Amino acid sequence: MDDWHFDTRSVHAGRNQGPLQDPNEPRPDGLGTPVVPGIQPSSAYYFDSLDSLDRAFDDPTKGFVYARHGGQTGGLFGEAIADLEGADGAVAFSSGMAAVHAALLASEPSKPRGILASRDLYGATQALLTNLFAPQGIPIRLVDTTELGAVRDALGEGPRLLYVETISNPLMRLADLAVLADLAHGAGAHLIVDNTFASPYLCRPIEHGADAVVHSATKYLGGHGDLTAGVVAAQADLLPALGLVSRLVGGTLGAFDAWLALRGLRTLSLRLERQCANALALARALRDHPRIARVHYPGLGDHAQHALARRLFADRGFSGMLSFELAGAEVRQVRAFMDALNLLLPAPTMGDVYSLALYPAQASHRGLSPEQRAALGIGDNLVRISCGIESPDDIIADVLQALDAAR
Repeated sequence: MDDWHFDTRSVHAGRNQGPLQDPNEPRPDGLGTPVVPGIQPSSAYYFDSLDSLDRAFDDPTKGFVYARHGGQTGGLFGEAIADLEGADGAVAFSSGMAAVHAALLASEPSKPRGILASRDLYGATQALLTNLFAPQGIPIRLVDTTELGAVRDALGEGPRLLYVETISNPLMRLADLAVLADLAHGAGAHLIVDNTFASPYLCRPIEHGADAVVHSATKYLGGHGDLTAGVVAAQADLLPALGLVSRLVGGTLGAFDAWLALRGLRTLSLRLERQCANALALARALRDHPRIARVHYPGLGDHAQHALARRLFADRGFSGMLSFELAGAEVRQVRAFMDALNLLLPAPTMGDVYSLALYPAQASHRGLSPEQRAALGIGDNLVRISCGIESPDDIIADVLQALDAAR
């Protein structure tokens, strides 16, 4: 599999039967090997001897013991993501926020050595830092990570890790991962990257020097709006701590959601190719529209980081996500626009096969005050779109008619 293209690997990753079954060995009684791995929901596993059980407790590669420590279906999903991200391993979690929490804990931030993070973060991630870590005495500093001088200065204070998003939510700002990795490692810090908006189809942060990659697998990896999951893919030095957090905190991914996530991976490349094309078409259609003050999409040539987007994503696309500001709109007009949509669903998520519209001030960043949102550039007139795989003509037509209806 090492020489297969990404598109091929995403179809076949996680199809083996896990460490307890070699897929190349004949099945009992001459039975064939299923092309789709089964769901293994068992809460516990038994062994022929206590010695074998003892070895499995000490070394998960010797077998599964208890579902909170990990199970076969979740293990296959972790193996698949590790392969697609180019990581040494991965641990699956019950939600994206559980994965974020685990990745932060695994880097062992402390009172003298805290967390440096991008100020452009998903609202719940920022709330996790300020509402849970900071009250425990962990120093938290948020910086504009597009300003590399500011990052360099902040790293001089000795944080244990730097946390960024490949593509920020919701303003579509990009992280120059290779430069940030060099800066972080030079200061003795880990670089942890939330790659949810990009997915490994567009970008694999470990190839740029990241130590760990976080996904809300609820989004593009699953892709169908029918599961909740998270995953952290990491290099070898962080894997023991990630496993320990998973076992002790208990945010383990269940077998059924793990199976759905594996199912979703099979079409990741096809979905993202269409979603990126749809987002670019919509961004171009809105760029000169009189009701739109600004479109945030790195695929547009006038985006401040368009050149960086080309370096990060090559020729694969520029994301299925975009956001835009309604010219002169107040909350009332934004609500009217959202209510007038027919095809796009006003749901608080993204990355699904159907197109979605979200109002950040009310959903993803509702935990921040209006002043905090304004400081980040998230105004009350900002709308975020997650393009699905429908016809681009239908997506564009729905957005345009909703703009007309919201006058």
